[in-house]
Amino acid sequence: MNTWQKFIEKLESHGLWESAIRLKRNEYLKVRGSVDTNIYFIVDGSMRIFVVDEFEEHTIRFGYQNNIIAVLDSFITEEPSDLYIQAIKKTELKVAKKKAFMEWTQQSPENLTLWHKILENMIYQQMERERDILTSSPAERYRRVLKRSPQLFQEIPNRYIAAYLRMTPETLSRLKKP
Repeated sequence: MNTWQKFIEKLESHGLWESAIRLKRNEYLKVRGSVDTNIYFIVDGSMRIFVVDEFEEHTIRFGYQNNIIAVLDSFITEEPSDLYIQAIKKTELKVAKKKAFMEWTQQSPENLTLWHKILENMIYQQMERERDILTSSPAERYRRVLKRSPQLFQEIPNRYIAAYLRMTPETLSRLKKP
């Protein structure tokens, strides 16, 4: 069992999911300027986290079935965030509140270690993505993401993947052809 599966199983077994939310396609879970300290488990559907500058949207992360998603800056600081979370398609989520979650992490060294491994993994993934964007060609970015997250290409529409990879949908389409 990998770290993510173990983490999700432990959250489930300890009853930390306090509620459930259903979102329609394109509906927002979180918008710019709001505080969101929840952790969400995606039961079904897909989501994206993005930020908007004056010219365009910049996708930072995706989540799909059996993933955890959160706005980590707001979760950590309990301050408003510029990030949005939007359902890409109809999505069902389970919700864990920060207070209950943090109490759970402190209940045992195993829980705390597991949470630290999850955070380390997320930081590593973000660093890999930043390196790809800054130093890799579009073709290399595509190959690396395909290797790291093949499920992404089954769950997320190409236009969002192209934006995430910082390329046009046409470039992504050309790269996907054998």
